[in-house]
Amino acid sequence: VLSDMLTSVGVMIAGIIMLMTNWYYADPIISAAIGLLIFPRTWRLLKEAINVLLESTPKDVDIYQLRHALQQVPGVKSLHDLHVWSLTSGVNAMSVHVVRDKETNYNLLLKILTDETMNNFKITHTTF
Repeated sequence: VLSDMLTSVGVMIAGIIMLMTNWYYADPIISAAIGLLIFPRTWRLLKEAINVLLESTPKDVDIYQLRHALQQVPGVKSLHDLHVWSLTSGVNAMSVHVVRDKETNYNLLLKILTDETMNNFKITHTTF
């Protein structure tokens, strides 16, 4: 919203300068300044969109900590094929193959693992 306001003000200033002085270079100069103001935010959005499209690990998820935390859950014998990616900005997904102890209740273990990923790693869509 702030950049839209600055763009509108810049266009009005350029128009006033051109109207009062007939100096038509004001328009491209102010347009370039507006572009430079918008560029950093555009770059961040582009990087975020590329990360989502490439299904890369979200920057706010430490995959090593996640692996360690899941391995520490009682009843987990081992795990492999751990993948974490973003479905969209702020919505992370995860899939992992978990080998459990035979004595461990499957439903209880699934709830504990799901709660661990949601509460401590902000991963809302999981497949175990």
